[in-house]
Amino acid sequence: MKRLNLVLGAALIAAGLTSCKNDAEMAAEKSVDRYESFVDSIDRLGDEERVANWEAIEAQYETRLAEAEAALENLKDREGAETRINDKKTKYDEVKMEASQNMNQAADSGQTLWISFFGEGNGVGNDMDFTWVNKDNILGVYENFVSTFEANKDNYSREDFDKIKNWYEALDARKNTVEKEGLSAEDNRKIAELKVEFAPKFKWERMTAKGEENETAKEAAE
Repeated sequence: MKRLNLVLGAALIAAGLTSCKNDAEMAAEKSVDRYESFVDSIDRLGDEERVANWEAIEAQYETRLAEAEAALENLKDREGAETRINDKKTKYDEVKMEASQNMNQAADSGQTLWISFFGEGNGVGNDMDFTWVNKDNILGVYENFVSTFEANKDNYSREDFDKIKNWYEALDARKNTVEKEGLSAEDNRKIAELKVEFAPKFKWERMTAKGEENETAKEAAE
C-alpha cells in the first residue's frame, strides 16, 4: 500500500510538472500571437491615425516584442516562433517607414500652413512660438490671420482647422502679454472687432468641415 501511494504521488508530481510546462507554453504562444496581432492592427490603421498616435504605438510595440522574444524559451517550436516574429518585424519596419514619411509630409504641410498665416521666419508651427509678436505688429498679425482664413477656408482639411484653432488660441494668449507692454487702445479696439468677425465664422467652417469628412468616411465604409 505504501509503495502504491509513492507511485501515485510520483505520478501526480509528474502530471503537475507537465501541466505547468503546458501552461507556460500556452502563455508563451499567446505572447507571440499578441505580438503578431498587434503588428497586424497597426498595419490596418489609417495613415492619419498612425501619425497622430505613433509615439504610443512605438512604445507598445517595444513591449509586445520584448514579451514575444522572452516567450521563446518556453516554446517547443522555437525556430518556427522566431520566424513568425521576424516576419512581423519586417512588416513593422515597412509600416514604420511609411509612418515616418507621412509624419515628415505632415510637418512640411503644417509649416507651409503656418507660413501662410504668419509669414516666413516668424517661429515654427509645431513650437507655436509667438514671442516675435509685439505691440507694434500684433494688429497686422491678426489682420493677416483673418484675411488668410477667409481666402482659403474652403481648402482646409480637418487637421488644418485643428492647427488653426490652436494657433489662434496661442495668438490670443500672446495678446494678453502684449496688452501689458503698451498696446494702444486703437489697435486693441480693431483687434476686438477682428475677433468678433472671426470667431463665429471659424466655428461654423470647422464644424462643417468635420461633418463633411465624417460623411465621406461613412460613405467609404459602406
